[in-house]
Amino acid sequence: MHHHAASRWLPLALTLTLGFGVVEALAGWWSGSLALLGDAGHMVTDATALGLAALAAHVARRPVSLRHSFGLPRVEALAALINALFMLALVVALLWQAVVRLAEPRSIEGATVTLVALGGLALNLAVAWLLTRGESDLNTRAALLHVMGDLLGSVAALAAGLVIQFTGWTPIDPLLTMLICGLILASTLTLLRSVIHTLLEGVPEGISLPEVGHAMAAVDGVRSVHDLHIWSLDSRRPALSAHLVLTDARRWPAILDAQRHLLAERFGIEHVTLQPELPAANPLVFVRNGSRPDTHHR
Repeated sequence: MHHHAASRWLPLALTLTLGFGVVEALAGWWSGSLALLGDAGHMVTDATALGLAALAAHVARRPVSLRHSFGLPRVEALAALINALFMLALVVALLWQAVVRLAEPRSIEGATVTLVALGGLALNLAVAWLLTRGESDLNTRAALLHVMGDLLGSVAALAAGLVIQFTGWTPIDPLLTMLICGLILASTLTLLRSVIHTLLEGVPEGISLPEVGHAMAAVDGVRSVHDLHIWSLDSRRPALSAHLVLTDARRWPAILDAQRHLLAERFGIEHVTLQPELPAANPLVFVRNGSRPDTHHR
């Protein structure tokens, strides 16, 4: 399974989403449904997001160069950040329109809303299925978030259409729009937090820096570990660098092999840079007995 198994479906998802977004916008304008118009606007935004995600996935596969020694894997995180910001802007716009519609109710053609919402629901289920095939990354997660927002929007539009069709109660349209906005907002903020954490080179989720440090210090021949840093090149590839204080420098080749095996097998970290050295003062030192980091100078 290669890393871009999910992102390869982005161009098809883009085509399907953009095409139906145009149809939904026309139906929303004709029927007077805010839920349909909002979902259509969401789909157009999604089409932009999917296009950006597809472009980012393509760029991220470019090989390393003299100027970009790591390649361009973080383009996907940047695309996810832009997509999340687009989602926040869309939520604000839809909430505002919902408030206005509650204050000034309009007649809505319930039957049209119901039929178009059913088509949108089927399309979004298909696109979501495409984007969940294979391994995902922050970029694909951001695109999938947009699609899930569309999916919820289609459910809201369908419910609104049915209620209006059988009861004539039009406030259900903006009320359901506000509910869906709240759900989308919660998911967007979660994604935004993950993206920012990656871009700020935070320790990847699921990895404990103290646990890694003490495990490395417990390897035979290592006196202590300091200047330990763990970050992500992208959402899939953690990287590590550290300085190892050795008990015997002549054992370094064996210690290096043991460290690489430990980090790869136990923590899933394969991009590793280690520097052997003699004892030195450092404010964050992990020692072999697993005690708290030593903060005094040696």
